[in-house]
Amino acid sequence: MGNIIAIANQKGGVGKTTTSINLAASLAKLGKKVLAVDMDPQGNMTSGLGVNKHETELTVYQLMLGEATFFNTVQHDVYPMLDLVPASVDLAAIEIELSGEHNKEFVLQEILRPMAGLYDYVIIDCPPSLNLLTLNALTAADRVLVPIQCEYYALEGLSQLIYTITLVKERLNPLLSIDGIVFTMYDARTNLSKQVVDNVRENLDQYIYNTVIARNVRLAEAPSFGMPICEYDPSSSGARHYLQLAQEMIDRTV
Repeated sequence: MGNIIAIANQKGGVGKTTTSINLAASLAKLGKKVLAVDMDPQGNMTSGLGVNKHETELTVYQLMLGEATFFNTVQHDVYPMLDLVPASVDLAAIEIELSGEHNKEFVLQEILRPMAGLYDYVIIDCPPSLNLLTLNALTAADRVLVPIQCEYYALEGLSQLIYTITLVKERLNPLLSIDGIVFTMYDARTNLSKQVVDNVRENLDQYIYNTVIARNVRLAEAPSFGMPICEYDPSSSGARHYLQLAQEMIDRTV
């Protein structure tokens, strides 16, 4: 089975989708076969990988409703070695559509687990909330990677997320574990970023990635061009940091 990794944090603006896009693309750049799964109705992972979410007919929404197969839905080689299951705004209705279904938390698991062996890594971009879509992602995943922004309220909501992950592990997915924490939007010019990193390292009993993702203008620009940073500006610090993060993940899972 491939490594199914959910990128989750219910706090918005922490670099969750940026991490999902660029980690997936960087793993592919390093020669791993990767599947990206967009579980956010905003579809930012989809557009950030160059796919028009407004013109895509078959998405994870149709897949979860059983109206399309995995092979109908997946878009192959959006970048070399990187496939995508896209999302659109339709996905916002999935909670209502599945409300009467038995085992509705296991829909994505039943789809992804048989396909995971085709890939080295499956990266799931979760919505910034603890809803049925996030539960499906956590139930399907082997591990959860949690991005944290280097700001004063960095730990806000993290205890709730860890509690939710623990509940999912106990009741729905005994395979689930926390892969680790990755710091994003680090600003070396401020003492605050360093203080936040030091504080979390001292107080959080979870693996914390050595790679820290710095604030980077080119990283912020890349999604508007529908490109991961390793394609948009391979020489930027953002590209370098996400490649380092991908390599660190590979080294930990060998």
